Amino acid sequence: MQLIPSLDIRAGRSRLVWWPGASTGTGTPTDRPAAIAETLVAQGASAIHIVDLDGAQQGRPVNVEAIAAVARAVARPLQVAGGVDGPEQVEMAFAAGATRVVMPLWAVAEDHARLTACLRIAGDWLAVGVDARPESLRDYPWQHRGPPSLDDLLAELHASGVRRFVFSHLSVAAGLPASIGADRGFDAEVLVAGGTRSIDELRSWGEAGVDGVLLGEVLFSGAIDLGEALRVAARAGSATGNVTKSSAMHDA
Repeated sequence: MQLIPSLDIRAGRSRLVWWPGASTGTGTPTDRPAAIAETLVAQGASAIHIVDLDGAQQGRPVNVEAIAAVARAVARPLQVAGGVDGPEQVEMAFAAGATRVVMPLWAVAEDHARLTACLRIAGDWLAVGVDARPESLRDYPWQHRGPPSLDDLLAELHASGVRRFVFSHLSVAAGLPASIGADRGFDAEVLVAGGTRSIDELRSWGEAGVDGVLLGEVLFSGAIDLGEALRVAARAGSATGNVTKSSAMHDA
């Protein structure tokens, strides 16, 4: 199972300050994304996820200089979300140094031509971000159809060529929807973003059959230790047989 540290960037800086020695007053705090990414990679991270918060608001990548600085600093697979809403934005993210992008579901849910154009550029390195809450699909203002089930929606996206999904608003307590669990009926990578608060929950995601987990604030706060999380993720991948599938991003 992949364990991918996540950085939120606003105005060229990390939204959260990285200071592992805060509890003892040691070390040097920093909000520079490239410096944080270097530290994470030095501790064993094999990929980095970046959320461009300004890009998400403006509908296009904004923090391209910070993204480029991270790409130069770590030379590791770099996944970018936020403002990647169409083919031009996909090209901007890749030009900045991304090796993989996450597009919000709503950008392509009813626009097959846009999805096709983005897949033409990004191929398997395009992931679709999905809010997995039932009310999210139910309450979205669909223009050309009624609200689809999660199963139907994922089947349609997979048939269109999407091979990677990033799911938010999931919890270990509620469990994975059957359509994205270990016995899912389609060959696609499933990552979980947010909602993981402890090592035990991380271990549970591995047992549930997800291919990767994105961790952000819990790493910055120290609630989860990166080294321990990486060891748990590696064991989860070996135990569930997800090693081959999960290595795809690492080989980018």
